[in-house]
Amino acid sequence: METTFVWFDLGYTLVYLERETWFAAYLAEQGIARKLREIELAYHYADKLFMREYPGVLGREAATFFPWYLGVLNYRLGLCLDLHEQWGRLNELRTERRSPWVAYPYAAKVLEELKRASYGIGLISNWDASARQVLADTGLLPYFDHVIVSSEVGVEKPDRAIFELALRQAGVRAEECCYVGDNYYDDVIGCREVGMDCCLINRFGRVGIEEVQHEPVLASVQELPAYLHRKEWKHSV
Repeated sequence: METTFVWFDLGYTLVYLERETWFAAYLAEQGIARKLREIELAYHYADKLFMREYPGVLGREAATFFPWYLGVLNYRLGLCLDLHEQWGRLNELRTERRSPWVAYPYAAKVLEELKRASYGIGLISNWDASARQVLADTGLLPYFDHVIVSSEVGVEKPDRAIFELALRQAGVRAEECCYVGDNYYDDVIGCREVGMDCCLINRFGRVGIEEVQHEPVLASVQELPAYLHRKEWKHSV
């Protein structure tokens, strides 16, 4: 069936934190040097580990898990540091920005391209009350026809209920939709529950998701328009 509506995740699909830069700055203060690429891969590994082994934890209040997360991150980088001191300083570096979330440089362009192609655009995200403000601060909010946020509706991915709610609100069927997100265990599994196509975002190829058997895997949403074009072409022949 032809895709008419595209749903997106928010964090690390459309927006990101400059966390690797803050981490490198913290290490420099400690007289420690690590390459930015090493730090990026360590964060990626920690993200995927938590998504796989500790579902839902990354969406909680940072105080409930972040020192634990930092321990994993430090281990990957061969570091042994005071986690609570480290967390405090990283949090200071983060809060120096009014809005720490930044849109990927290609995000608005992709959304604009989808709009021009007459796709409906929606958000289904496990996020706190700041989700709409993040979209507004990054300039992405005007592109969305529907915004479904877990903290507002009382249900989270991968529960099929949040996808069904989104479908009802948009007045579309799952078969008409494509979802785009970076968490296999929230996004792909949830989409399967309702019969929705899902593009998995993984910046580093198969790194961190070696156990996953899923297609398509895209490096970023920048690859999405071409994927949708190929999909529609296959359905038309």
